Amino acid sequence: MAAADDSREDDSSPEDGPLPSEATPGRDEREQFESESLREEAPADGEPDAAPDGVEAPGPRGADVDAPRPAEAAAPDGVIREPEDVPSDTADGETGEARQVTADGEQTSMSAPPTDRRRAALVYNPIKVDAARLRARVAELAAQAEWAEPLFWETTVDDLGDDATRAALHEGADAILVAGGDGTVRAVAEALTDTGVPLTIVPSGTGNLLARNLALPLDDGDAMIRATFEGDTIPVDVGVARLRREDGSTEEHGFVVMAGMGLDAAMIANTNPQLKKTVGWVAYVDGAARSLVTAKPFRIVYQLDEHRLHAARVQSILFANCGALPAGVALIPDASITDGQLDVAIIQPAGPFGWFGVWRKIWWDNSFLRRFHAGRRVLERRGRDSSVHYRQGRQIETATAPAQPVELDGDEFGEATRIHCRIVEGGLQIVVPSGHKTASL
Repeated sequence: MAAADDSREDDSSPEDGPLPSEATPGRDEREQFESESLREEAPADGEPDAAPDGVEAPGPRGADVDAPRPAEAAAPDGVIREPEDVPSDTADGETGEARQVTADGEQTSMSAPPTDRRRAALVYNPIKVDAARLRARVAELAAQAEWAEPLFWETTVDDLGDDATRAALHEGADAILVAGGDGTVRAVAEALTDTGVPLTIVPSGTGNLLARNLALPLDDGDAMIRATFEGDTIPVDVGVARLRREDGSTEEHGFVVMAGMGLDAAMIANTNPQLKKTVGWVAYVDGAARSLVTAKPFRIVYQLDEHRLHAARVQSILFANCGALPAGVALIPDASITDGQLDVAIIQPAGPFGWFGVWRKIWWDNSFLRRFHAGRRVLERRGRDSSVHYRQGRQIETATAPAQPVELDGDEFGEATRIHCRIVEGGLQIVVPSGHKTASL
């Protein structure tokens, strides 16, 4: 990971001081947070996380189904509540289970015939791609590489790709290709975490966030399909977020780019789906404008790794596996997808004019000045910025009350009173074209 500038707060020692707008949690806050911690004990080397007998644990490594009740960590002065009821995992298309189809697009439920040759499987969102052309090209290049006839699954609203991917693995797929939006990529990556089966991303959606952060060709899907059969693979990190709902239920999901709680999630929930189809990621500007009107800071208590507790009033807190957004925006410029670390951005604008500080930090400092030596010297002389603070570690647990909206890789995931994020180092094998430069990752 690139060397950090002075704007990064190092949280490597329990003796570090709090951020300027943070406070030491009160006794009640501390007791509630620590007594109801969702943190799981680390498994022994080589042992997977376990779920109780007879219980199927969700997520890449399984969730702790006996996780204790959520804590009301602090009483906020205000809270983002727009929209009031945020549905989770929304997507376009039909409902029901993912459909397995033939190379001609006809629905099938037949098991793959046994073969001694390697076999690929394609999981795709039929609304995001030219399905017939994509299936034909995957089948053609698989035949040229002397692989078996590939398998195909179409995603739906109810299955964004995770169950389809598990079905493909059950059929013995040796490689998975995914084509769709960021939500489809996230779901497929979640199912592939820690399996060792390589994933090929065929850029197809609005943001292509993971592909951008990996510097993959965004306008050459054919090159990525071909890489499945003759390219290289690199290990990248995967984030895992355990959500605690207001009713006490818990669930666990993977993410490959970033998770967030607060204003960023409200912004995504407020984005017009039809506008997003029309103008792409720029539609989030509209969502941000509508969310800022009623945005109020809320109070959190958080603990990074095994360091001490911090309390803060924030507009948003982000948990990043990598930090690049469309249009060259470096939200978290030092984030790396291969360092085994989780980067945390704490958004704390001081009043309405504080948003200018956030804009300057993200759009000007991170995305422009840091590219040049002279610009980095300017940042060094300016010192720390109080509107955005950065932390880094392997895991972080955050609690708030009442519940706040949550997003994972740009998809809304309802509201939660707690979120515990951790990194699975090298948990996903990503396919890249032969000779693809990876030093910047």
